[in-house]
Amino acid sequence: MLTMALPKGRVLPEALELLKRIGWPIPEDITTSRRLIFDLTNGHRLILTKPVDVPVYVQYGVADVGMVGKDVLLEEAADVYELLDLGIGHCRLSIAALAPRSLQKTEAVCAPEKTASIPEQAVLMEGVKADSVKRNLTMLRVATKYPRLSRQFFAERGEQVEIVTLSGSIELAPLLGLAERIVDIVSTGQTLRENGLVELETISEITTRLIASRTGYRFKQESIVSLVYALESLKVV
Repeated sequence: MLTMALPKGRVLPEALELLKRIGWPIPEDITTSRRLIFDLTNGHRLILTKPVDVPVYVQYGVADVGMVGKDVLLEEAADVYELLDLGIGHCRLSIAALAPRSLQKTEAVCAPEKTASIPEQAVLMEGVKADSVKRNLTMLRVATKYPRLSRQFFAERGEQVEIVTLSGSIELAPLLGLAERIVDIVSTGQTLRENGLVELETISEITTRLIASRTGYRFKQESIVSLVYALESLKVV
């Protein structure tokens, strides 16, 4: 039998739906209960934890398998097996900046759910350059809860940046002058628009992945492979 770590939050309902579709008996109160451990009637166990902690529980063998966003896997560089793209939890890791006032007004009226167009990006970049001048051309400051991924991205482009690591409410950074840009997860873009920010560029498309611990895969390979096949079968139309 398997112990699976699941991420609390927006992806949890989608993850539970996948498990229901392959026949796992999911408790009706799992999304409302304060319990974090659920022993299922088929012998499997579910652990609910913060998304960033899923690979930790899996890496250390507390959980045999887990579901976690690709962003967390890349940022944490967890020593786990990545078995399957589950095709849920679609979002993107993007760069955003404070929009010029003219674009902020346009966004408030139109609110298109897309990355800024090429002409808009040009205007936005001019705004970013102006902010840089205000800092006397000092190193660009980027606020994020993904410091590793952000450093890697800008380094590969030959850009030197100062990374400011925050744990949440990343959108505040440009509003309060802490940073010129942010790197964060974007789903619909609504939060960015409501805070006067515009998406400049997508770093990576993100989906939820099935992962397994090395020890779990070694000793429970048959059960894990069966799980992978069952989840893969859901993709077949």
